[in-house]
Amino acid sequence: MGLFTSINIAATGMSVERLRTDVISNNIANATTTRTQEGGAYRRQSVIVQPVASENPVWRSPFVDASMDNGPGKGVRVSEIVKDTERGRMVYDPTHPDAIQSGPDKGYVEYPNVNIVNEMVDMISANRAYEANSSVIQGSKEMFSAALEIAAR
Repeated sequence: MGLFTSINIAATGMSVERLRTDVISNNIANATTTRTQEGGAYRRQSVIVQPVASENPVWRSPFVDASMDNGPGKGVRVSEIVKDTERGRMVYDPTHPDAIQSGPDKGYVEYPNVNIVNEMVDMISANRAYEANSSVIQGSKEMFSAALEIAAR
């Protein structure tokens, strides 16, 4: 492991959490959007994250099955942003311009499947994870500074 490995790993976490915050903000901003360019109501989006594993691990955990352990890793990355397929809430409002015109749901308007409370909880979680990664970077900087002071003596 290199000198700046901890900073690099924490930086990947910070960039993922920043993107999560952007996606959550987009969900909140579109919580009442009943018409999109694709057609229909806005669909909630989620960020899928996966680890960035080391190709040449030098350390193996004694507590994890060796076939599943691929070393300390190099952080995380976003693999994709997916749209939730769950149907949004239906509200009866035949005067709404986006009301369904025919079929069993005639007169109903489909609103986005965004729950503001859940989005705010996710936002807090993303902010806390960002702060935790920031603390790791700050701790690493302090450790490097202390090592330099010791070497200068």
